[in-house]
Amino acid sequence: MARRSVLFSPGDQPDLLRKALDSGADAVVFDLEDAVVPDRKAEARAAVREVLDEVAAGDADGDPDSRSPEVCVRVRPAGRGAATDLDAVLDGPGPDALVVPKASAAADVTDLAALARERGADPPVLALVETAAGVLHAEAVAAADPTDALIFGAEDLAADIGATRTDEGTEVLHAREHVLLAARAAGVDAVDTVYTDFADTEGLRDDAAFARQLGYDGKLAIHPSQVAPIHEAFTPDADRVAWAERVLVARDEADREGRGVFAVDGEMVDAPLVAQAERVLERARTDRR
Repeated sequence: MARRSVLFSPGDQPDLLRKALDSGADAVVFDLEDAVVPDRKAEARAAVREVLDEVAAGDADGDPDSRSPEVCVRVRPAGRGAATDLDAVLDGPGPDALVVPKASAAADVTDLAALARERGADPPVLALVETAAGVLHAEAVAAADPTDALIFGAEDLAADIGATRTDEGTEVLHAREHVLLAARAAGVDAVDTVYTDFADTEGLRDDAAFARQLGYDGKLAIHPSQVAPIHEAFTPDADRVAWAERVLVARDEADREGRGVFAVDGEMVDAPLVAQAERVLERARTDRR
């Protein structure tokens, strides 16, 4: 499943949870952690449970060809409230995935997965890497068996290390690239950090395009209006798709003739460019809007 856009929604606001489901996002995250103040945690758990039941009922009764997002829930870390959150989240039809915050070691992922298995569920885990320790141990977090994606969290990281956030983002660029490399080495998805000014569409487009250039698969969103610009950035345009198709056609012809290197549009093409072309077409097929 593509994760071009991953939209977070506060767990204590059921109307926003329902709107997130209709936003067109590839994945939605019902948040039981930072987005909910402590004295509303119980209310949030009940709201998330209610909407998860509605999702399950809709899947059972709806059009099988209709598009529905991947539904995830961000719970608190193991030992700090995860068990209570999971008691509610898994007391009925569960989410497609869990999100673990502030992952700084493989155990943060595996401990959460173990708690889920104790409750009869085995969902994949999306790990938020948003602390100095998390960045330094991103390889181990990504390589943990339950991990299905790394999510880079620049805002929490900046707070953790005492950095001042800038428009250029140079203060978190090393960490941003390191998280991507860890995800790629482990063969899991890499989701880029949020663009916090949801009213600045052009800024979001530029930031998402840069994340795509780095190699990220998608980007966090905090408002439904951010979904479409993110999809634009992470969905190849027609010219790029046509180039990829020409490369693969030429590749097949070269294979038949026993040639490992060939030319497309005046450019010499070898295995790395073939891999890029394959990835472009794979990404293009994920545009299900």
